Amino acid sequence: MTEQCALPLQVSQAEDLSSSAPSVDLEAVAARYAVRTTPFLDQLMANAPPEDPLVRQFQPSVAELYDAPDDLADPIGDDVKSPLPGIVHRYPDRVLLKPIHVCAAYCRFCFRREQVGPGGEALNDQELERALDYIRQTPAVWEVVLTGGDPLLLSPRRLRRIMQALEEIPHVEVLRIHSRLPVHDPHKVNREMMDALAGEGRNPERLALWMAVHINHRQELVPEVVQALHRMQAAGIPLISQTVLLRGVNDDPQALCDLFRGLVRHGVKPYYLHHPDPAPGTSHFRLSLDEGRAIVRAVHAKLSGLARPTYILDRPEGAGKVHISLYDGV
Repeated sequence: MTEQCALPLQVSQAEDLSSSAPSVDLEAVAARYAVRTTPFLDQLMANAPPEDPLVRQFQPSVAELYDAPDDLADPIGDDVKSPLPGIVHRYPDRVLLKPIHVCAAYCRFCFRREQVGPGGEALNDQELERALDYIRQTPAVWEVVLTGGDPLLLSPRRLRRIMQALEEIPHVEVLRIHSRLPVHDPHKVNREMMDALAGEGRNPERLALWMAVHINHRQELVPEVVQALHRMQAAGIPLISQTVLLRGVNDDPQALCDLFRGLVRHGVKPYYLHHPDPAPGTSHFRLSLDEGRAIVRAVHAKLSGLARPTYILDRPEGAGKVHISLYDGV
């Protein structure tokens, strides 16, 4: 697994970035929510100011200790739609399969922050088999979304085992993997991983594979990350992206245009732009729907359809995603 930076170092780094953040408060953040970066991210954030988009996303802030009235522990209703560990079945034709609950680094706005982190163990063999059995016994399932945590932190052998099991289920035709590892630690996207995902023995005619990469700002598209994306493309894996609209990170039309053009330039189709979820301790990242609509309208005025993701809202209590209309009456 990706090397974890020592927590005291992370706290001291964050304290240096904000003179108003005493270490005791940052320790309280770390006691409540998982805190982890990677050496790669630390290098990118070295000497960056507090308002830097990467610092905002990955360094803890005392603002996380504030509980807003609209915060929800399970903001999109995963729990109410989970028939057994590792499965979320919100839509008839697709399920989430969550075999792992850790990430190489933890985003400060994560909507699953109450579930991921140290102590969020991976499914054991029996739990994984029961989750796969659920998929086998549910013929309406056409697509499986492998998520977590970050599924690319699974060992190549376990990742391949899951893919082989899904290939053997006749009604499952699409596998979509959601990952932030290419940004967190791009060197981990290596030949061994590509062999597991798309190497000998894979049958793309039986199971189509898509990779959804989570990227929020153009600064994340550094050469190492771009090279990781190109390694996946060279292995024949089509790439789409997910982005979260975040106050202080990308809540600016030009920042989003730069990101989406950069993604398309490197062969990644912008797929979803998520309105921020009301996860606990994240209210400082959130915008109103009216603010979000105004930003996205300005983005649409500048970009071709190829570079435009769909602006969506995940409703609470498992009600699912809805497209956010940008114009009244449309």
